[in-house]
Amino acid sequence: MKVILAQPRGFCAGVVRAIEIVEQALGKFGPPVYVRHEIVHNKHVVESLRRKGARFIEEIDEVPGGAVTIFSAHGVPKSVERDAAERGLHVIDATRPLVSKVHNQGNRYIRQGREVILIGHAGHPEVEGTRGQVERPVHLVQTEEDVDALSLSPDTPVAYVTQTTLSVDDTRAVIAALERRFSDIVGPNTRDICYATQNRQSAARELCRLVDVLLVVGASNSSNSNRLREIGTDEGIPSYLVADGSEVDPAWVRGARAVGITAGASAPETLVEDVINALGRIETIEVSALAGRVEQIEFKLPAELATGRSGLATAS
Repeated sequence: MKVILAQPRGFCAGVVRAIEIVEQALGKFGPPVYVRHEIVHNKHVVESLRRKGARFIEEIDEVPGGAVTIFSAHGVPKSVERDAAERGLHVIDATRPLVSKVHNQGNRYIRQGREVILIGHAGHPEVEGTRGQVERPVHLVQTEEDVDALSLSPDTPVAYVTQTTLSVDDTRAVIAALERRFSDIVGPNTRDICYATQNRQSAARELCRLVDVLLVVGASNSSNSNRLREIGTDEGIPSYLVADGSEVDPAWVRGARAVGITAGASAPETLVEDVINALGRIETIEVSALAGRVEQIEFKLPAELATGRSGLATAS
């Protein structure tokens, strides 16, 4: 059985940065270091950091006064920042740079006198963080029907921003609906939407043309991993989301000539290897990888941790 790997897959630069922030903080300040919410949506990553001394909490009041506290890659509302400051916590912000850019865009649009519309999934930590960072209430839409239901007149000056874990393809129809609905509308350049999400989705579509079954390595609460599985289904390929090799059902791949594997942006390569090994226990496999896009971007660490970095070039 052929096993074909998507390229790119797995960790993106923002996730690498977030994990490295926790590891560098543990090395510099010693355990425990407190992290609000999962640093990224992957239980294997979270458990690995927990073993090293990271403590994951949901609310700031769970952190002892003065302790080192890390905000997750998804960003937090301003109310959380204020609570942390009032309690004298030593805060290190691991918010992904592209997420911070969305916060800044939203506030710039507010200052221009526009109503801000956020395209994203209700309840997602990044969406909650963005709504809490923008200086005025934000209108959340996920579908074209949500656009139709907005209680704004067609001539209202509006602007839209997007959840970064959505791709250009994910947002295209909603943006078109917004542009039909409103006569005075602006939004960010499509290059500001997460490059990693778009690259992984494009690679998954290419992979689906070559395989009989698609396995997506990622967490069930990972938005971008779930979307990769949906893409496989949309392409007419039986597609399954698995956390690791233990979740691979032999019945899924029985009789398949080629199985494709991709991974969400918060899934480490070790889990991809675990899935490959699981397939190898089912039958003899031949592994290859697509010659896709190679991502070389790397985001800077916060200044107080940057000196501990292992000499790699950085890009903002």
